[in-house]
Amino acid sequence: MAKPRIVVMEGDQTGQELLEQALRVLDPSVIGLDMEFERYDLSLDKRRETKNEIVHEAAAAMRQTGLGLKAATITPETKGDVGSPNAILRKEINGTVIVRTGRRIPSVAPPVGVYSPISVVRMAVDDAYGAKEWRESKEEDEVAYRTEKISRHVCHGVAEYAFLHAKRLHSKVFGGPKFTVSPIYEGMLKEELDAAAARYPDVPYEPQLIDATYALLLVKAGEPLVIPALNRDGDCLSDLVLQMFGSIAGAESILLSLDENWRPKVVMAEAPHGTAPSLFGKNVANPMAMILAGASLLAYINDKNYQSASRAIYESTLETVMGGCRTSDLGGGGATTSEFTDEVIRRVRTKLEVWSTLGESV
Repeated sequence: MAKPRIVVMEGDQTGQELLEQALRVLDPSVIGLDMEFERYDLSLDKRRETKNEIVHEAAAAMRQTGLGLKAATITPETKGDVGSPNAILRKEINGTVIVRTGRRIPSVAPPVGVYSPISVVRMAVDDAYGAKEWRESKEEDEVAYRTEKISRHVCHGVAEYAFLHAKRLHSKVFGGPKFTVSPIYEGMLKEELDAAAARYPDVPYEPQLIDATYALLLVKAGEPLVIPALNRDGDCLSDLVLQMFGSIAGAESILLSLDENWRPKVVMAEAPHGTAPSLFGKNVANPMAMILAGASLLAYINDKNYQSASRAIYESTLETVMGGCRTSDLGGGGATTSEFTDEVIRRVRTKLEVWSTLGESV
């Protein structure tokens, strides 16, 4: 097959530092496979200098390659500034689904008793984000309004991918929108979930209202779950689910653009956390999420060798934590960012070499 091209979107502060660690793990000298990294500088300075043109260029490149790895970036709060590059990227690649999976981090005690993976599959567009908002004076009061929208197409994509994801992970599709209060708006997603359940009768399906979903997560934590959600609900759920496993820095975030058959066409992976300015330049930030983001891209390449390398990175990252090499946020002995990555690389090389001798990998 042709050498895969990954669009690498550079970022700010610890976002850039952790991106470089992820690229160290993906180096051909580590995984034994060739890849081309096409870099685009999405730092705040460069976005301002180009008036966001660099973001559009990165998006166009992703549409060609189908793969993107993005570092965390700074979003300026001043109105009229360049804003967040994420909104542009999502629109330009037609990214409609975001997947974030919380999983148990070995030897890290979670705040609640969770054991099995929980994935949140949410809308990446529409809903509360980008809604029109305004205020009006009403007699002696002030009233705020907001108009939101969702589409049948995006609802279908979220539902379809949720069931595909659950089938692959042997999970249950669990939860859903508050369709009883909002049968027209939120009911559209519920209709698509019910239709997907009919198409995938072998996938367990337990629909719940969003408030019940939050409550039941604490008692459903022993089984693997896939939770489909609206944009705003999914944003909140993602942070909760990842923190349930002990750290938001322990999982990757994946943005998907789906083709006409509802399969991934463009995949952009990143860490779900921000740029952590207080940690910048200290070599102490946790690179786990960015390393896993890089590994996740390999799993979407239609070649068993790259998929084996993806598995090796996932396993080696978790084994590194299990072995006691942990950054301070994981309750470890204070391993540095680069020390953690060094140990992951050592384990990946060993694992791939052993698999090779057994005829199970490259």
